[in-house]
Amino acid sequence: QVQLVESGGGLVQAGESLTLSCATAGITFSAWTMGWFRQAPGKEREFVAYFGWLGESIYYANFVKGRFAISRDNAKSTLYLKLNDLKPEDTAVYYCAASDELRPVTTNEYNYWGQGTQVTVSS
Repeated sequence: QVQLVESGGGLVQAGESLTLSCATAGITFSAWTMGWFRQAPGKEREFVAYFGWLGESIYYANFVKGRFAISRDNAKSTLYLKLNDLKPEDTAVYYCAASDELRPVTTNEYNYWGQGTQVTVSS
């Protein structure tokens, strides 16, 4: 059974940082491209970043602008997202997902999803 479990969300003030984690089970983690998405209330789920399974490709959405950093630890089967200089508009549920594509940026390209972790940024 495939499981993706996010953690690390919370309530922070603008300018602060958070590190999200996504622990996985039931997949050969190193063989999957792993991504982060987010969904704000009333909005569609949007792509944030991915880390390719080959290990050489990392890609961010334009809005990230150097504030976020995606990483992965294949030995721990865990994906991370460091969120720096958070803004109120970053408030959303953050989801991790696994894809068998090389450079997936849409939700349709992902095979498995976690349940999400809430990030709330106050001004």
